Amino acid sequence: MTPWWPAPHRERPIDAEVVVPGSKSLTNRALVLAALADRGSSRLRQPLVSRDTELMAGALESLGARIDREADAWTVHPLEPASTPVTVDCGLAGTVMRFVPPVAALGSAPVTFDGDPRARERPMSGTLAGLRSLGIKVEDEGRGTLPFTVVGEGGVAGGSVEVDASSSSQFISALLLVGARFRDGLDLRHVGAVLPSQPHIDMTVTELRRRGVVVDSTPGRWTIQPGPIAPLDTTIEPDLSNAGGYVAAALVTGGRVRVRYWPEETDQAGDAWRQLVPAFGGDVRRDGDVLEFSASGTLQGADLDLHDVGELTPVVAAIAALAEGPTTLRGIAHLRGHETDRLAALAAEINGLGGAVTETADGLHIEPRPLRAGRFHTYADHRMAHAGVVLGLRVAGIEIEDIATTAKTYPTFARDWTEFTR
Repeated sequence: MTPWWPAPHRERPIDAEVVVPGSKSLTNRALVLAALADRGSSRLRQPLVSRDTELMAGALESLGARIDREADAWTVHPLEPASTPVTVDCGLAGTVMRFVPPVAALGSAPVTFDGDPRARERPMSGTLAGLRSLGIKVEDEGRGTLPFTVVGEGGVAGGSVEVDASSSSQFISALLLVGARFRDGLDLRHVGAVLPSQPHIDMTVTELRRRGVVVDSTPGRWTIQPGPIAPLDTTIEPDLSNAGGYVAAALVTGGRVRVRYWPEETDQAGDAWRQLVPAFGGDVRRDGDVLEFSASGTLQGADLDLHDVGELTPVVAAIAALAEGPTTLRGIAHLRGHETDRLAALAAEINGLGGAVTETADGLHIEPRPLRAGRFHTYADHRMAHAGVVLGLRVAGIEIEDIATTAKTYPTFARDWTEFTR
């Protein structure tokens, strides 16, 4: 595939029905919990198969799990804690670099973690500080980032620990996922600024409880009793964050898009599209297992706090850049530490096409401006690519850099998007 991909342009309203692949967040949590199950295999139906989930599967296999892959299901056999040194490739997957180190601490061998060059810039201090507070030996030469080595000593006592997770809720989920395997369980407190992405923590707690783990949760504090993690036969929900581009297409073309198998209740951050679409002047309607998004009037601006659903920001910003009124996006300072500095990247790329985006202390302010053809850089960030293709629907002549970066969470995205926009 060439480095620059011509984004499909659409002169008429979209009218389509789509099915999106499984949720990355749910797939990777299910993989970790299946690997930690006390006895018996777990079955994951309709898992996401992508770079991030393959990296997670590979990491757990290197620690002693066995995963049998079929076309539409994975069977996971619990791991035997590592007893020989291994190296884990995290790629650019935040879930791997944060969820797997506590698992590695259960073994009795050093496990080294490294990843893509950009991964070495992502904040890890919360995870590493939490591990050290639990008495786990971590060698990182003072960097607080990849690469680092977790030196397992045959188990973890657990107990009380405080973590500053203000830069990523994954620091909390990482310890919650393994807390039941600590000898004394876990009493975890968040200290610091406001905790971002609360739905992801809620998802972790829900998945633990589905497997019989006793979790008590109050704002900023979670306690887990030591005990078994039950194996589970589960079907992975579709990834509602990855549905965002399709949802946006209905808004920016004044069309209609139906997303199949949208769950009635879910902890996924992407479920917020049900509130975001009306904020821009669109409509949402459920018909059985289909959620229909439509728009026929003015694409209006909005004032939105995206603190809990920051991963949706790139596509939301693309919608806002095409709206007829100003938009303010707030509560997302933590996006500066994602795959790229998403706030700076969005401002640079939309402004490069003639937009008027201003970075604020905790977000973006976007004024309506006519956009022009040009190149849209993705910074090896899958969600930046999704933003670019949404702009391309309304603006002819936009080229997306490295559309293949979408393979991180959606390997068939370029093909599916091309078919969707025909």
